[in-house]
Amino acid sequence: MNTQGKGCYYIDRNNKKFTEEIEVDEAVGWKLWKKRRNVVVVLAFFGFFTSYILRVNLSTAIVAMTTSSSGKKAEFEWDSKIQGYILSSFFYGYVSTQLLGGWLSARVGGKMVFGVGLGVTALLTLVTPLLTRVSVYILIGLRVVEGIFEGAAYPCIHSIWANWIPPPERTKLVSLAFSGSFVGTVFSMSTCGIMAERLGWPSVFYFSGTLGLIWLTLWCFIVTNKPEDDPHISQSELNYIKKSLGQIDNQTKVSHPWKSIFKSSAVWAILAAHLSEAWGFYTMLTQLPKFINDVLNMKLENTGFFSAVPYLILTIIALSCGQIADYLRSRKILSTTNVRKLFTCSAFLSQTVFMILAGFSSTSTSAIICLTAAVGLGGIAWSGFMVNPLDIAPQHASVVLGIGNTVSTFPGIISPILTGYIVTNGAASEWRIVFIIAGAVYLVGIIVYGLWASGEQQKWAREKKNDDLNAYSNPALDYVPC
Repeated sequence: MNTQGKGCYYIDRNNKKFTEEIEVDEAVGWKLWKKRRNVVVVLAFFGFFTSYILRVNLSTAIVAMTTSSSGKKAEFEWDSKIQGYILSSFFYGYVSTQLLGGWLSARVGGKMVFGVGLGVTALLTLVTPLLTRVSVYILIGLRVVEGIFEGAAYPCIHSIWANWIPPPERTKLVSLAFSGSFVGTVFSMSTCGIMAERLGWPSVFYFSGTLGLIWLTLWCFIVTNKPEDDPHISQSELNYIKKSLGQIDNQTKVSHPWKSIFKSSAVWAILAAHLSEAWGFYTMLTQLPKFINDVLNMKLENTGFFSAVPYLILTIIALSCGQIADYLRSRKILSTTNVRKLFTCSAFLSQTVFMILAGFSSTSTSAIICLTAAVGLGGIAWSGFMVNPLDIAPQHASVVLGIGNTVSTFPGIISPILTGYIVTNGAASEWRIVFIIAGAVYLVGIIVYGLWASGEQQKWAREKKNDDLNAYSNPALDYVPC
């Protein structure tokens, strides 16, 4: 099979031709699995899918654990404040290892960090029912430890993207992988409520823990840190990936310019966007089942279903916007900077409007519609700020994401506790305050990201060596396009 592109030629001043073959992507038709980078992305998708099931399961299970139904007394009598601390405990550990995960992935590879992080979380999830019945404080400690391991896993994935994904496919493939988080949320909220209602709340943790271990087995045996380590990749795909990324020496250790990173306005714009989106996202992630139960008075099975709908919409939007963003960039309709700003700021503005409208909704139908829009439209932003670290600093993207996730974890800690203190009676007026706060945080994100975000590689992130460039640099040669 001929996998090479057509020859491009160069003409010097003596009218002599120099030809060079350019690697192009091999066409595989509908057999997408023949491209190994697609296999890596799909397994990463299921990794994020699993990680969010492990993270979200308690948000649904806690309703069954603390609610009396059909004459059966609730197993645990935790008030709203204790529940707030329980739901936020995961993020105490999660915030502590974000930067460590990004740093470790640059040293030992993203495969190991991602796999160990989710694997240990899955094991701890399996023993959650047993230890919860011993003490609520053990449950809180267990969730903190789970957060520590899963926190190291999330930012490390950018080190895999930096080695595997060509820039023209960056947004759509990264968005596809990250959308596993939303699909996992949809699956968890829609099924865990049914499982808790019919099989008992412990089944939620047994199921999600087992699923995590199955994924870990596939991840360990199939995925490699770099394409050149994959025994099943074709030579044409390997050549295409390496040419696209412009990498020659993959053994060189990356040295992170910490001072420049923390002084960069583009980095701070990403951090502000992370924090804004995380506040609204984690508020809904941890509190939506409780809001639907308190204000809309729905049964647990229906609570899970209606809690899942917004994340289903979010998934669809995130995948669609990944395609649109790459189209706008590849056709030069908008610059990368403008694409990132447009997608991020428009998402935040829409979420602000619908979040506040949800607080003032007078009917269950209007409240669900507004909350679905508020959560779902967040998918637009994932083609903006979430991919942005790869634009401004490809070799340091895992570290930038680690810093961003560190900052964005604080809303996961603060929001459930704050909500627990605000919503003491489950009244609609109390929930209105929660939604207004979330909307205000989104507005701050719009201002900061809109002013300082960039889609261009920063000076401090550029390679210092010029002898590794994969192109002619002789000014005497004039390039004739293919």
